[in-house]
Amino acid sequence: MTNIHLIGGEKGGVGKSVVARLLAQYFIDHSIAFLGFDSDRSHGALLRFYSGYASAVVIDRYESLDAIIEAAAEQPERRVLVDLAAQTQEPLTKWMDESQLLEVAPEIGLQIRYWHVMDSGKDCVDLLKLLLDRYEQRLSYVIVLNQVRGDQFDILKASGLLERAQALGAKVVVIKRLQEAAMTKIDGSSSSFWAATQKVEAGATPLGILERQRVRTWLTHAFEAIRAVDP
Repeated sequence: MTNIHLIGGEKGGVGKSVVARLLAQYFIDHSIAFLGFDSDRSHGALLRFYSGYASAVVIDRYESLDAIIEAAAEQPERRVLVDLAAQTQEPLTKWMDESQLLEVAPEIGLQIRYWHVMDSGKDCVDLLKLLLDRYEQRLSYVIVLNQVRGDQFDILKASGLLERAQALGAKVVVIKRLQEAAMTKIDGSSSSFWAATQKVEAGATPLGILERQRVRTWLTHAFEAIRAVDP
C-alpha cells in the first residue's frame, strides 16, 4: 500500500514543518522514494529545504488536493509527504469527507496516516480531542510530542486523550528539542538537515564542530523514533 503522511496539528508554531523536514531527511537517508507536497503559501519549509522533492499544493482547491492521490497511485512504492500549514484542517476535512477518501483508500491501495504535532500546551490537547472526535477509528494516527517548548506533557497526560488515541491504534513519537542557535543557523542558510552535519568547506551550513555533532545526535534520536512507527 502507498503511505500518505499528513503532517498536521492545526496550531502554528508547534514544529509541523520541522517534523516534515525530519521525515524527508529520513526518507532520503534510508533510500526511501517519496514525494512531498507543501501547503504553506507564505514560507513552505519543504519547498525551501527540500525543493527537489516537493511541490506546492493549494489546500482549498480540490483539483490540487486530488493531485496528491493521483501521485500516490502512480507509484505505489513511493511515500507521499504532505506538510499542512496551520488552520488547514477544515478545508482538508471537507475534501476528505466529500471525496469519501478514508472509505475508498483501502480499495485503491492507500494508507492515510495523520501525524498530529503538538507542544505541551493546552491548545494542542484541545485540538487532539477535536481530531479524535472527528475521525475516531477511521484514521491512522501518530501523536508527535515535540519538545520545542518543554518536555513535560502533564496536561496531555491528565486529559486521558493519549490513552484514547492509543486505544484507536495511535503511535507516539517524541522529538527532542534541538539547540536554538543550531536550528537558527540551519534555517538561516536554508540547509537540509544533512547539510547541517557537514563541514563548511563542503558547501554546507557554517556550524561549529560541536554544533554539527549535536545535530547528528538529534537526528539519530529522531530517526530512531520515526523508525519505530514507520519501519
